[in-house]
Amino acid sequence: MQFKVVIPARYASTRLPGKPLLDLAGKPMVVRVAERAILSGADEVLVATDHPEVLSVARRHGLRALLTRSDHASGTDRLAEVVEAAGWSDETMVVNVQGDEPLIEPALIVQTAVQLARSGADIATVAHAVADAADFFNPNVVKVVLARSGDALYFSRAPIPYARDHFACEAGGETLPAGMLAYRHVGLYAYRARFLRTYASLSPSPPERLEALEQLRALWHGFRISVAIAEQLPAAGVDTPADARRVQEWFEKFDRAHV
Repeated sequence: MQFKVVIPARYASTRLPGKPLLDLAGKPMVVRVAERAILSGADEVLVATDHPEVLSVARRHGLRALLTRSDHASGTDRLAEVVEAAGWSDETMVVNVQGDEPLIEPALIVQTAVQLARSGADIATVAHAVADAADFFNPNVVKVVLARSGDALYFSRAPIPYARDHFACEAGGETLPAGMLAYRHVGLYAYRARFLRTYASLSPSPPERLEALEQLRALWHGFRISVAIAEQLPAAGVDTPADARRVQEWFEKFDRAHV
């Protein structure tokens, strides 16, 4: 099975300016992400950035990189530009690996691509079972409800599906009902190139604006999103200085162990 990996690497970040160039034990973060993506066996890994310095750094490390527009509203929009620039066929499978996920498991990238290939959906993504009530009620943890087919019915920052009777008896919401199937959405996507060509023309949807979740645009317009279930919760990405320190320490230990 062949698939491409595109790594959107936007330079600007409120909490971590120049985030793609953040040093992680001697290598820029965007390079660390690309190295993990290469281990997935993708037939091509491409960095898509809005900044000349990120472009230069990626190329100096032997990576294929493309300078894209700076006004894209999302990583998906940036991928759509890459698909056109690269001239990929409509059936090309493209996995979007975020540029701030330097600990992404290569096997998870493969699982997402396989989910797209097997399901025939327009998009594939990943979810992980929620076992903790605090995560279930946390609006920063996006939840997804699945159909019997494994397709996504809806994504929300709200606690869904809501166990009415259980939470009516337990007002504090300190536990989840036994056997409850609740899933945390993991922001890893695979697309067919034809969908990415269409995405740029789709109008934003009311649920997308309310939830601030761009995947709701695809559902609102009638596209299928198939969801793979990850057995283990993926490592968190890098959003804050504390995240950066945690990942720096991980790579220092990893590099020492593999010298």
